[in-house]
Amino acid sequence: MKKQENKRYEVDLYQPVKNHFIKEGYDVYGEVNHCDVAAVKESELVIVELKLSLTIDLLIQATKRQRMTDQVYVAIPKPKYSLRSKKWRDSCHLIRRLELGLITVEFQEDDVLLTVIYEPAPFNRVKSMQQSKKKRNKVLSEIAGRSGDYNTGGSSQTKILSAYKENCIHIACCLLHNGPLSPKSLRQMGTGEKTLSILTKNYDGWFERIQRGVYSISEKGISELRAFPDLMEHYRE
Repeated sequence: MKKQENKRYEVDLYQPVKNHFIKEGYDVYGEVNHCDVAAVKESELVIVELKLSLTIDLLIQATKRQRMTDQVYVAIPKPKYSLRSKKWRDSCHLIRRLELGLITVEFQEDDVLLTVIYEPAPFNRVKSMQQSKKKRNKVLSEIAGRSGDYNTGGSSQTKILSAYKENCIHIACCLLHNGPLSPKSLRQMGTGEKTLSILTKNYDGWFERIQRGVYSISEKGISELRAFPDLMEHYRE
């Protein structure tokens, strides 16, 4: 029978955090003017806020403490979910973005393991944006590939009309109104450099190769194309 884990409280985090900062040469005090933990070493002040999980309230509380010092940590029990998960990576990014330190406390059977995940440090936005240059370019490329705004922001249960899908619709409209065509003829009508790839891969089953180098729209394509009347009208013009 699996042994039931002891229920944890925020106060359980205090002693491990206190011991850590004492080892670092600080004098440590609990509950000082609403701060869970305050540690001092000469003129340096460190504040640690204790919570059982990462919450918005915790982050608000911690950022308020940054009015008093730039050395602010949040301390939580080590999460039960994987620290390699997207959830954890996203949480760590937010902690770093807020220039906070992060401490986890793992309660083992006979011991307690405290880990400083991040020290409080300035966040380099320029470096962060440089590292995300490909993602930025991908967004701009997607926008450039759309002829208009055909999606509703915040949608989660509906299919998104991407630039790729719009390209498929453009090709389908050209084939519907002009009959079978070659990729070269379609590109001359403005369907773009991905025309051949779209026709040959044919992910949605919209197209048929009727002879070498010549394609037509399939019955499935004709049927499903009717779901995009605004774009059909746009490409007809």
